[in-house]
Amino acid sequence: MAARLAQVTGAEHTAMLGLGVYRPVRVVTNDEVAGPIASSDEWIRTRSGIKTRRFASDSETIIGMSAAAARDAMAAAGVRPEQIGCVIVATSTWLLLTPAAAPQIATELGLSNPAAFDISAGCAGFCHAVGLASDLVKGGSADHALVIGVERLTDAIDPADRGTAFLFADGAGAVVIGPSDEPGIGPTVWGSDGTQHHAIRQDKDWMEFFGEIEEKGLDAVRPYLAMEGTAVFRWAAHSLKKVCLDAIDRAGLTPADLDAMVPHQANGRIIEIMARELKLPEDCALANDIEEAGNTSAASIPLAMEALLRSGETKPGADALLVAFGAGLSYAAQVVKLPNWHTEGHA
Repeated sequence: MAARLAQVTGAEHTAMLGLGVYRPVRVVTNDEVAGPIASSDEWIRTRSGIKTRRFASDSETIIGMSAAAARDAMAAAGVRPEQIGCVIVATSTWLLLTPAAAPQIATELGLSNPAAFDISAGCAGFCHAVGLASDLVKGGSADHALVIGVERLTDAIDPADRGTAFLFADGAGAVVIGPSDEPGIGPTVWGSDGTQHHAIRQDKDWMEFFGEIEEKGLDAVRPYLAMEGTAVFRWAAHSLKKVCLDAIDRAGLTPADLDAMVPHQANGRIIEIMARELKLPEDCALANDIEEAGNTSAASIPLAMEALLRSGETKPGADALLVAFGAGLSYAAQVVKLPNWHTEGHA
């Protein structure tokens, strides 16, 4: 007779226990990015809602920005390095196919050999990672999990591309997820629509690029991030209402119960449409970090959470809807109780 395998179970409830962010030092105005795309400050503001963004220097690396954000998140959570059992890094701009960034970040943080891996779900990566981490803690695979969203999108965009150069920027945000006495992370509603894979993409694969090098030599053009802005706008504006309502309903709430909404900071107009479609109450705080941070893809939701808490528009423990969408097209949403945050983080 086959032996019965032992099983483990974890926490009944989970929550985000601490939040930390890293914003690169260099602030970049619309005027600076407008020249190469024959644009203007007014055009960029009207089209996207962006006033400034942050660009990372050579020394502000994926590893370094992630570690800085993670240290602040762990400090806010009151969690020691040896308590972290898993590190999940959501990013699209770690430009090595292997190895992943997460093990190196874990070592940089002095963690005790945790499981560590990267995920790729575009701008929805952070919400995907939150869902995964919560389930890992509930399942007993980790006592505490560290989730990091980090991007250096300036490594991936063509500064002369009118569709992307003014939108994307750099930064990192992290949360510690662990056991809680009461539910702090609602069920994740997520999915994908592969028929729209072309809407946000790398414009050529690496084998195609290598072939161009052999054919054209130094005249070969490297792969860049490309986006069909109109297609993404229409898809997001008209497809995400149901995802948001499902996430709110599965958390046992209604839109009227929300204290805050933290959508992926993709475009100011999309944020306004989503808030209007959900008929949020007047006192519901709405994250709008895109004005100062631009679109930081997988880093945008933790950065936007920090900006909302820092502004005083909401506070730790508030019920907030997180929702994100990106390359794939992939999407995810969950209602969470906002975490403690590190008040001495990077400006």
